[in-house]
Amino acid sequence: MIPVVQQAEPVDFDRKVRQPGRNWLASHRIALNSAPPKASDLPNYWTHSNKQLWDAYSGVCAYLAIFFEWPMGAASTDHFVAKSVYAGDAYEWSNYRLSCLGPNRNKNKFDDVLDPIGLHPDTFVLNLTNGEISPNPSLGNQLKAAARKTISRLKLDSVEHNRMRAKHYVRYLRKMDGETLKELSPFVWYEANRQDLL
Repeated sequence: MIPVVQQAEPVDFDRKVRQPGRNWLASHRIALNSAPPKASDLPNYWTHSNKQLWDAYSGVCAYLAIFFEWPMGAASTDHFVAKSVYAGDAYEWSNYRLSCLGPNRNKNKFDDVLDPIGLHPDTFVLNLTNGEISPNPSLGNQLKAAARKTISRLKLDSVEHNRMRAKHYVRYLRKMDGETLKELSPFVWYEANRQDLL
């Protein structure tokens, strides 16, 4: 995971997502800053902005920091603050994170994951040989613990994820194409650049 810059809300977001969502909440007497009785009952107006979210973040998963094609699961909008916590945030662009399906499912409604938007640079580091992710050793104890929890919650250190990252770096070494690495695997590029290996 690397820092993500919040992208501008689409011009039609208010009309297609926020206002219909707020109207539904009002008609059901659910306050914006309250928990809905049942989060799964909330109408999924946010799906109207799924493609715009993918476009805005160039198809890069906020949690894995890898590019994924639109047909391969881009319909996964993560609500950083869970829909079950604040009903109104279900319809706020600033609460959306583009996510591959796996990290989104792993995160679920838990609130112990660091936010990629506003993330402190170099919070996570990679071993490029084996793809293993870990908290930066220079972090303070509190942030280091939060980084460990994030890795655990999202399963960022799974065998498959480690293998994927290592494979991306090996592919870079074959052709030494830094621009493609940056586009397809930004975290690996970021770490290779930080480690002066590009």
